[in-house]
Amino acid sequence: MTIGGGTGSFPILRALKNQPVNLTAIVSMADDGGMAGVLRDEYGVLPPSDVRKTLVALAEPGSILRELFNYRFSEGSFKGCAFGNFFLAALEKITGSFAEAVKEASKVLKVKGSVIPVTLSDARLCAKLADGAVIKGETNIDIPTKDFRPAIKKVWLEPKAEINPQAETAIKTADLIVICPGDLYTSIIPNFLVKGMKEAVKKSKAKKVCFVNLMTKFGETHGFKAEDFIKTIEKYLGRDALDFVVFNSKKPRAEILKRYKKEKAEFVEPPGKSKKTKPVYIRADLLASGGFIRHDPGEKTSKILLAILNELDNPNKNQKASF
Repeated sequence: MTIGGGTGSFPILRALKNQPVNLTAIVSMADDGGMAGVLRDEYGVLPPSDVRKTLVALAEPGSILRELFNYRFSEGSFKGCAFGNFFLAALEKITGSFAEAVKEASKVLKVKGSVIPVTLSDARLCAKLADGAVIKGETNIDIPTKDFRPAIKKVWLEPKAEINPQAETAIKTADLIVICPGDLYTSIIPNFLVKGMKEAVKKSKAKKVCFVNLMTKFGETHGFKAEDFIKTIEKYLGRDALDFVVFNSKKPRAEILKRYKKEKAEFVEPPGKSKKTKPVYIRADLLASGGFIRHDPGEKTSKILLAILNELDNPNKNQKASF
């Protein structure tokens, strides 16, 4: 099972997609930017963007429907908007439920595994900064409007959101829970702000694994060291909730880092040996090839997760584990 949102979950899901596991993806529902915000405000539907990205990641490869779902209009009133967002919004209106819309879209795209919204409540993400300022809306938190922003001290949802019962059931039966990389305060932590989510994860007998981001992000994690990501997640999930933390150990090429520095993003250096017995630190080359700094969506990532999964006490070795 994965927990995440945005594009950060994509490489983890792609790495696991073709492995012999029963895969479930729990997806954040905090997005309110772009067309997702318009659909949310004008049509009263839940934000579809992060769910769309997850569906595409798990869809049948080479399918024209997968391409259609990911297609963005290049001109006119809908310029930059993804077709899949409209598709999910229309399905929610037809079925009367966003959960049912996701199920129907999963059938159309022949998705491998299950995609589950973390909540079906309509709530907005809010943040309090170190200077006392309060920012409302995921997009406003995600994209700073000034060259300097005080550190984020606290995030919450307004109004409070309830856990999707399907997500709660999936968490209870999972063998391994993977917290994906991604924007820390706007894609990852919003999942644990949902009432009942933190408790469900902590009570689950599944091993919990967290993949730490490769780079910092201005406005959210600028100045963060590797262990700051873990401390922040534990602040909202609970201390000692994680069993394993995976860090990338390979530094990107200097010319690539120079390009990212223009966006005020810095490489996250892996930490030294953990001072505690839990969580266990794992350092490995997780860098994807190419000119972008991303987690490898293939063997580098899947090998680590399958190694952890194979160490679990599974009484029936021939049975597919719930991931």
